Amino acid sequence: MGTDKRNRKKENRRQRLDYLAKQQHRRRTRKRITRLVIVIAAIVGVTFIIWVSRGDDAVTSTDTTPSTQTNQVTEGAAITGETPCPAIDGTSERAASFENAPPNCLEDGTLYSAVVTTNKGEFTIALNSETAPLAVNSFVTLARYQYFDNTQCHRAIPEFVVQCGDPTATGSGGPGYSFADELPQEGEYVIGSIAMANSGPDTNGSQFFIITGEQGVTLPPSYTLFGQVTDGLDTTVPALNAAANPDPAANGVPPLETLTIVSVKIIEN
Repeated sequence: MGTDKRNRKKENRRQRLDYLAKQQHRRRTRKRITRLVIVIAAIVGVTFIIWVSRGDDAVTSTDTTPSTQTNQVTEGAAITGETPCPAIDGTSERAASFENAPPNCLEDGTLYSAVVTTNKGEFTIALNSETAPLAVNSFVTLARYQYFDNTQCHRAIPEFVVQCGDPTATGSGGPGYSFADELPQEGEYVIGSIAMANSGPDTNGSQFFIITGEQGVTLPPSYTLFGQVTDGLDTTVPALNAAANPDPAANGVPPLETLTIVSVKIIEN
């Protein structure tokens, strides 16, 4: 009888341990599922936010939100036919539209950076032509054509992104051409990353965004990463972020204050 009693105790203990193990497994599974749902929802949400609509694209973005900013169309030439490479010193006549994407205007072995002057201060971007040659070539060409000068950043979302590069300040403007994606690896975005906004695969134009906070760091790698802020990360970038529109329904449009890109100057190193 003693042996039977001990065996029953062992069996009861084993069943109890099995039950506890199953309970713990179920709790862990529920937690994993909950985290996965949250991550998926966040990815879907931020992906939807960064899409931009240009021209006659289908309304798949939030850029249809009315903007109270001046719809600023800065004067400039319309370049038809092949796009010539602009003067290296930035003295080419300002151009506002292009029939075709530019040829390769970058010199092999040359490092490029951009000094962006805004009404909130300056910041410097180290441009990465090794991993994103198409994006850097387009950005450098547009900058040397003074395309970005005196344009407004039309969207600013707190601790997320500030979006610029549309001379119409409506969220639907672009240079008239598009180029293919050069996507980063998962987890490469950091605060100060400069990436192309888009309205789907291979629809890059002139609109770009600056990651200003931790929410932007979590973006999926669906946006061409072509530069990193090196100077102004502790001054100008926070100042741009401070002007962001905190109303979730507004989706950052318009910023609380006018954010103007006064000029973009390209430096060769």
